[in-house]
Amino acid sequence: MARASQFVVLGSIVVLVNAALDGIHYREYLHASHQAYSRPPVAVVAQCVLAFFACTWGIVSSTPKLKPIRVTGSREMKNFDYYSALPAFVTFNHRSFSAPAAAPAAGSEAGASGGKGRLAEASGMEDAESKFQVSKLKHAVEEAEAACSGPGSGGVADDHAFWYSQPVPRMTDPELGPDEPRGPIVPSDISTVPKEALKLPAGFEWSSVRLDDDSELSELYTLLKENYVEDSQAMFRFEYSKPFIQWAMMPPGYKLEWHVGVRVSSSRKLVAFIGATPAEIVIHGDRLSACEVNFLCVHKKLRTKRLAPVLIREVTRRCNLAGVFQAAYTAGVVIPKPVGFCQYWHRSLNPKKLIDVGFSSLGPRNTMSRLIKMLKLPDEPLTRGFRPLRPADVPVCCAMLNEHLKRFKYYQVFDEAEFAHWLLPREGVVFSYVVEGEGGALTDMASFYNLPSSIIGNEKYPTLHAAYSYYTVAKKTSLDALMKDAMIEACRHNFDVFNALDLQDNASVLSNLKFGPGDGKLQYYAYNWKCQKIAANEVGLILL
Repeated sequence: MARASQFVVLGSIVVLVNAALDGIHYREYLHASHQAYSRPPVAVVAQCVLAFFACTWGIVSSTPKLKPIRVTGSREMKNFDYYSALPAFVTFNHRSFSAPAAAPAAGSEAGASGGKGRLAEASGMEDAESKFQVSKLKHAVEEAEAACSGPGSGGVADDHAFWYSQPVPRMTDPELGPDEPRGPIVPSDISTVPKEALKLPAGFEWSSVRLDDDSELSELYTLLKENYVEDSQAMFRFEYSKPFIQWAMMPPGYKLEWHVGVRVSSSRKLVAFIGATPAEIVIHGDRLSACEVNFLCVHKKLRTKRLAPVLIREVTRRCNLAGVFQAAYTAGVVIPKPVGFCQYWHRSLNPKKLIDVGFSSLGPRNTMSRLIKMLKLPDEPLTRGFRPLRPADVPVCCAMLNEHLKRFKYYQVFDEAEFAHWLLPREGVVFSYVVEGEGGALTDMASFYNLPSSIIGNEKYPTLHAAYSYYTVAKKTSLDALMKDAMIEACRHNFDVFNALDLQDNASVLSNLKFGPGDGKLQYYAYNWKCQKIAANEVGLILL
């Protein structure tokens, strides 16, 4: 009895010390996160109270025959688990308090740890993940599935009823072996494509949206601004600028009829949109005349009208009439059936703002001043000859990029007109740079684009300025140095965060550059095409 009492006393002392440390860490957390002092959490108080009574009981019950405890040389005490001496119903947290973790992204896998662990430590953040997964057909895909699934559907086939009506592999289909043939799922036969547009619900009509007309461009801008992708906590929403929309939807060879809108017949108000742009895509060595699908958006008040599936079918019909039967697209959710996936990584450029708006959080062992110092970048690019891309550079850089992309299994082929459209710098939209060596030779290139988000309900910080890594080609200069110079330029243009996918060769440098992993994955798809799986480092395609 005396020995058991001694164990209880010793275990209680350990718990008291642990509770005191938890209280200290809690005070440090409040100080680091600029919060006013409040009472310690219930767990800390409970530890103290229970440990006090256990300790008192142990001392009283063992006092008459209490003997000194020899720790040195005692095998039992060396291996003793002090916590096990407490009653079985007592549980506690013997870790230091951490700042609240960022909310998981909509569409991310449940329980994904994202920015935790060693990589989060390297980035200076505790759970330094984004509040929302950056994805392109996110809300629209969820909406299309909801519109096509009946109530109470629980099976995979029911969950993906809409997509199983499309020429895409089923989730249960086995993966293709390396020697199995690739190709279209349904034949490319224009003669079987309906010539008439799909029927819309009463009161709505189709409209091809002219993005070179400022009034129609403004309509689409407003629709996207108020109804497009936002996080599950309704804190952030993508805010595409008018120049960005024109850049994304009007490349060389774009087709007006692929800018598919839905209007209210009586008021002519634009209430839904889906867009497609032509692109030459290579997947596993097969070159396809395809399209890239983007900006599927339905007004929030019309989400019950089942417009999303109709929009997808209508843009497909219009592409088919032009002889295009394959499409490339991405989504933050898993639908039938990804050919691969990539993960977003985030690098803080303005850590104080990111923490203030809830995009990321400060770890308990860090302070704001230390974090700012750790993440600070030089004021100027470090690579000699690093300068903005110019029109005269297009022929050389276009060839450089196409040659670089041949190393991967899923990528876009650019002609010079397309390269000029996508990569030449546009104010507030895309930022591109080259490295000019001795004699004027161009050896490397780097780029990023601007996609801000509205911070909903935040008067101090209405906008989160995010830079997204675009195409980077490292031949003579290291990828690490090029990415760092791109981030320096992003800082100079007042961006708050720099985002990058772990595609191509990016994964090899992200940790060293103090990126932290996001909590969701961006799925890559190929419409009406069956092929083998593609790893993240084999993906060369970057969609806006």
